Amino acid sequence: MKSPEHAALGAVASVLLVLALPVSVPVEAAGLVAYGVLLSVFVDLDHFLVARQLSGNWSHLRRCVTDPAFAFTEQERVFDGVDTRTLETRRLLTHMLVGGALVGALAVLAPVYAVFTAGVLYVHVVADLLRDGEIA
Repeated sequence: MKSPEHAALGAVASVLLVLALPVSVPVEAAGLVAYGVLLSVFVDLDHFLVARQLSGNWSHLRRCVTDPAFAFTEQERVFDGVDTRTLETRRLLTHMLVGGALVGALAVLAPVYAVFTAGVLYVHVVADLLRDGEIA
C-alpha cells in the first residue's frame, strides 16, 4: 500500500480512536491524530531494514534519501531488485515486532496511548494484508 493510502487510513483510524478513547483535551486529540497519521506512514521505514538484509546493501535507502521525490512518487520502484515476496512477508513481521515493542513501552507509560497505537498499527497491517491478497 502506498504512503498516501496509509495516511488516509491512519487519519480515519486515528479520528475514530480519539472519539472512542478517554482523551481529555482537544489539543491532545489533535496531537494523537497527527501522531496516528505519521505512525501509519513512517512504520514502513522498516522496509529499508528488510531490503538491506535481502540485498546486502543500503542502496534502496540511499536512493530515497538522496531523491525524496522518487520515494513518494515512484513507490512501486523503491525496492527494485529485491525479492518482493520475501520483502512482503518480512515487512509484516517487522511491523509486528516494532509495533509490539512500541505498544509494550507505551503500556507502561501511558496505557491509552498504547491502545491508540495498537489500533492504528492494526489498521495498517490489515490494509497491507488486504492489498497483498489483492482484496482491496
